[in-house]
Amino acid sequence: MSPTPARITAVDTYDIRFPTSRELDGSDAMNPDPDYSAAYVVLRTDADGGPEGHGLAFTIGRGNDVQAAAIGALRGHVVGRDVDGVCADPGAVFRALVDDSQLRWLGPEKGVMHMAVGAVVNAVWDLAAQRAGKPLWRLLAEADPEWLLAQIDFRYITDALTPEEALRILRRGREGAEERTARLLAQGFPAYTTSAGWLGYGDDKLTQLAAQAVADGFTQIKLKVGADLDDDIRRCRAARAAVGPDVRVAIDANQRWDLAEAIRWTRALAEFDPYWIEEPTSPDDILAHAAIREAVAPVKVATGEHAHNRVVFKQMLQAGALDILQIDAARVGGVNENLAILLLAAKFGVPVCPHAGGVGLCELVQHLSMFDYVAVSGTTEDRVIEYVDHLHEHFLDPVVIRDGHYTAPTAPGFSATMRPESVERYTYPGGTYWAADSDRRKGTPA
Repeated sequence: MSPTPARITAVDTYDIRFPTSRELDGSDAMNPDPDYSAAYVVLRTDADGGPEGHGLAFTIGRGNDVQAAAIGALRGHVVGRDVDGVCADPGAVFRALVDDSQLRWLGPEKGVMHMAVGAVVNAVWDLAAQRAGKPLWRLLAEADPEWLLAQIDFRYITDALTPEEALRILRRGREGAEERTARLLAQGFPAYTTSAGWLGYGDDKLTQLAAQAVADGFTQIKLKVGADLDDDIRRCRAARAAVGPDVRVAIDANQRWDLAEAIRWTRALAEFDPYWIEEPTSPDDILAHAAIREAVAPVKVATGEHAHNRVVFKQMLQAGALDILQIDAARVGGVNENLAILLLAAKFGVPVCPHAGGVGLCELVQHLSMFDYVAVSGTTEDRVIEYVDHLHEHFLDPVVIRDGHYTAPTAPGFSATMRPESVERYTYPGGTYWAADSDRRKGTPA
């Protein structure tokens, strides 16, 4: 008698929040008091001793409960599925989730529901990589190009990238992949840090952290800008003096400006030689990004962390609206959609420098950049992954930075598993940290 196939038995969600606003960690011109949070999802199975799948959607506090509820709304598409089938074809789960017509109406393919899709899809990939015994980047890089192609939804993007073109890119990426894998394992992938540049930090803290970043091997830092021009000029001057002329300094407005203001403000900061201006205006305004890019050159325009889906990225590339494409591991529909975006960037010859930081975003997106290097673009030139030194201790397989580089993960999976004690402590509002915090605010003993 054949054994009963293992199935997914539950999709558990957790509202995890960290009190980062109290030290102004993560503060920027549009988000002055973020509490870095994760709507965390765990796919349970009935496999005896088998792994679970882990994923998350990143938020900055209030509304994380809404995001967790959106993940829960997808349970019916996942519970009961055969684990072997899910791991053999994660794209089938992606298609089932994005094609639910009633939930799709809430997007389509954007916002809270699409981020929920991404969290579940990423959990499926984590499960698949764990069962394969490989870190996700290596599972993807060593996969058959035809299989990878089948994971991609080409709907709405064939005017920019056809399946035939994508397959040629993937087949070409196999050339020299073993050598690049060895180099990645030996040297890691270049990183830059935003940890010095939060808008709420004073000048002394900024310059101290900027100088430390250079001493730690980073060749690029990033500053948040956009609240007050005089403050930005002073802060950029201090940062440039701290790091010297040879370290790249990027600036990030977090969508603060209108078109004309973005041009004026970026030009005013040009004397400090900013490498890029990130999110200078609304993430949806493709034509404004194109106009800003033309007006502020040679300062580059970087954007993408709030782009809803592959269609927005396609149009950004078609319109010549960006110099640096910034994917996010938890904003779009998970690994499957990010595969499409990476291939679009390769087709247009635009470097990918992912958004990270947050809760778990560094852990996740490193896998996508490493796959891109080994099996798609084949280069790390002008490519860096954002790094923020917050909250990594809450993950079982946290990122490791050495000499300004991400060390390639070797543990199986997507590096998404949170420590059980962190889940117990920071689940909102009943976790031990938040319960004690509520008691303190009420003036009662913890």
